[in-house]
Amino acid sequence: MSRRGRASRKRTKNHDGIHQSVSLSHQPEYVALLRFLCQRGFTSKLLQPALFSETGRGLQAFTGIKPNQLLISLPESCLLTTSTVLESYLGHYIKSWHPRISPLLALSVFLVCERHRGPDADWSPYIHVLPTSYSCPAYFDHDVIALLPVGLRRRAIHQKETVQEIHASNLDFFQTLQPVLSQPVEDVLTFEALRWAWCSVNTRSVFMRQPSSKCLCGEDNYALAPFLDLLNHRPDVQVKAGFNNETKSYEIRSLCGTERFQQAFINYGPHDNQSLLMEYGFVAPGNPHSVVYVDPEILCEIVKGNTTNLEERMKFLTDKNFLNKLSICGEGPSWKLKTALRLLSPQALFHQWKAVLLGQIVDQDVEQWSIRMALALCQRLLQDTLVILDKNSKLLQQGKPSRNEHLRVVESLRLEEKCILGKCLDSLKGAQVELSQMDENNVS
Repeated sequence: MSRRGRASRKRTKNHDGIHQSVSLSHQPEYVALLRFLCQRGFTSKLLQPALFSETGRGLQAFTGIKPNQLLISLPESCLLTTSTVLESYLGHYIKSWHPRISPLLALSVFLVCERHRGPDADWSPYIHVLPTSYSCPAYFDHDVIALLPVGLRRRAIHQKETVQEIHASNLDFFQTLQPVLSQPVEDVLTFEALRWAWCSVNTRSVFMRQPSSKCLCGEDNYALAPFLDLLNHRPDVQVKAGFNNETKSYEIRSLCGTERFQQAFINYGPHDNQSLLMEYGFVAPGNPHSVVYVDPEILCEIVKGNTTNLEERMKFLTDKNFLNKLSICGEGPSWKLKTALRLLSPQALFHQWKAVLLGQIVDQDVEQWSIRMALALCQRLLQDTLVILDKNSKLLQQGKPSRNEHLRVVESLRLEEKCILGKCLDSLKGAQVELSQMDENNVS
């Protein structure tokens, strides 16, 4: 399913391993939300909001849902898009402002203004069920960001800086909205408010291409989908999703079905855990798409002193785009990392690089060296992960609720990576033994 995601979810189980759920359908905020959506043409016949022990808030099946059955169909009138915003009380101000603002900013400002208006807001029932904060890096303190893997750390810092820049560069636009606010604009459209709205849109909207508007700049692919956005992600679930032009509804069809009273899941796409944390603020345990990324600087540290002409070889790999997204999975190093290690071997000759790129084993010594370096790399990454987990644990013991959710998400990521690295080490040791046996057989 192509979508932009949701808020953070708990990914913990009860101590006895039993998954439990509690219906939320009778709570006032969900009654109000469903009444609001019903007035716009939507009724929920198969699903109800519930709180699950393993994922937090989600949607539960009233009855068994068969494979290929329509799971949910949300009418266009229930979708919050830039068309909604441009037709609202904000439309005049957005249309008359230059330079044009982005669709993401238009939706974000609308959410902030609707929250500010309180019960009088048209979309108040939806605003009321949105999370009050998120577990995306935009919310992380710097010491929490420091616990992330190197590459993800850079992306996290960029996300924080992006939201800060959006706020700082639009202060003049915000001032024009004073007529629709009952308090000073600087008290309403604060950085914290914009961050909340930006994360709401970025994590919860479905991908839905909108017609281009002369009033906005950039691609417009966002649609907030009340109730539908309560559906949680599971990597092994298959769904078919998108806007149906015939029914004028955003539809999700379950390809695998759901048993009665079980949680209904969807799939956001083949994202690894680092991407899930960055974009949606959670980690999926046992995610088959997850890998551990290897920073080129760490690779250099491992092979330095074990090869010749390192700088020349690294430049060669950079030019051939072989240092981008190097990774390790449970089965071992990725093809790109294996190839990079073979080409870094002191026994490897540059005239052999085409054969190496084709996956050919050009020399047993090269293979033995690359496996040995892969083992050293994996052990280094595992040691780094254990050190970070220890730091994370100490920060959790400080008991600051505002940060503990963020720390738990980071801990989940690191524990998943620890598991991947442990499996990779076993796989590499097995490959090393197999290669040694081959050498012995060749000698005999």
